[in-house]
Amino acid sequence: MTLTLQLLPPWFTHTMAIAFGLVVGSFINVVVARLPHGQSIVTPRSRCPKCEKSIAWYDNIPVLSYLVLRGRCRGCKTSISVRYPAIELLVALLFLATEIKFGVGGLLLIRDWPFVASLVAITFIDLEHRIIPDELSLGGLVLGLLTAWFVPGLGLVMALVGAALGFGFFYGLSWTYYRLKGKVGLGGGDIKLLAMFGAFLGPAGVFSTVLISSVMGSVIGITYALATRKTAASESGSDEAPSGGLMNVAIPYGPFLVLGALYYYFLGDLEWLPFMKLM
Repeated sequence: MTLTLQLLPPWFTHTMAIAFGLVVGSFINVVVARLPHGQSIVTPRSRCPKCEKSIAWYDNIPVLSYLVLRGRCRGCKTSISVRYPAIELLVALLFLATEIKFGVGGLLLIRDWPFVASLVAITFIDLEHRIIPDELSLGGLVLGLLTAWFVPGLGLVMALVGAALGFGFFYGLSWTYYRLKGKVGLGGGDIKLLAMFGAFLGPAGVFSTVLISSVMGSVIGITYALATRKTAASESGSDEAPSGGLMNVAIPYGPFLVLGALYYYFLGDLEWLPFMKLM
């Protein structure tokens, strides 16, 4: 999405991408922990959730501090979730992949890295709280539209079409499901998230994201439902699963949308779908 600065050696830009990704990943941990509860992501300083003691800077170095402290708070020795270093490493790897894919430039800083960082935050928040905050989805939608003009092959018009398509597709699907079943099947967060993807990826990205996420969601959802049903039947001492049906198991759909979007973002169209090349 941008021209590589030839004056900087690859090893330097790769190292900086990883280092910056670790720092941003540490901030994403704050976002994941606080945003769903309506808390400020700026103040107060990071602190242990158990003893509430502020974490010193030397205990807040991404990944390294976790290893040095052996995954425990220095003060109360309470275990620290492995989620923290996992998010830091994940953001660092995504920043590296993005830098390698698109090169170093202004768009990397104001569009590409914020995009992938927000996807990590959305994934972990949705997995834990089953919500997708508007601050991330709608904020990402605005960012995608504002920067689309500078993206070769996309532009503002296609970004607007993609956002409208993403919102309209899922809104229509949700409305139809509600009319048929009398209950909500897709949350508003998923609808806004797909609109955000449309702004960043365009119409073809929306189609790819929906298709890939649907396949993955179906496979994992059915597997999870079968496993849950089997466990419930075992615990009840019966060969029959509890009533309610196989598919009455709610799983967050946001992470599947994120995986589908990342596939398209890094790898492009699904080559085995001819109509994708027409978009």
